[in-house]
Parts: sequence; structure tokens; C-alpha cells
Amino acid sequence: MGIGVGLVLIAAGAIMAFAVDVSNSHGFNVNTIGWILMVVGVVGILVDLLIFMPRRRVGTADTAVVSRPAVTDEDVVVRRDTIV
Repeated sequence: MGIGVGLVLIAAGAIMAFAVDVSNSHGFNVNTIGWILMVVGVVGILVDLLIFMPRRRVGTADTAVVSRPAVTDEDVVVRRDTIV
């Protein structure tokens, strides 16, 4: 779950928890489901930030490793000087 899905769950949960007023739900509490969706959204965002963000980091100027491409035979230029 990404950050976007977490935000959608939080928004849907907030709507269900705060904006919906149901008087007769026959054992199904919409407000409780809204709170559960908000908690799941927050946990999803935290998991995404704590576990998956270190994999997405790009090295900065201090930590970047400069590497050269491997030299192949096609890249080598041989110069032959002829002495007369």
C-alpha cells in the first residue's frame, strides 16, 4: 500500500466517522468502520515510509559512488605513428 492509498483510506474513514449520521444500522456501526479505516490508512503510510522509503533513496553528492563504464575493445583507439 502506498501513500496515496493510505490517504484515500484516511479520507474515506474520516467521512464515515464524522460526516455520516446513521440512526438505524442494525448492528453495523458506520462510525466505527470509519475509525478503523483511518487507523489502517495511518499504519499503511507509516509502513510505507519506514520500510519502503530507504529503498527509494538516491545517493547524494556526499554518498554517491562514481563509477566508470567498463572499457571494451570497441572503445579502444589504437594510434600507430609511422616514422619515416
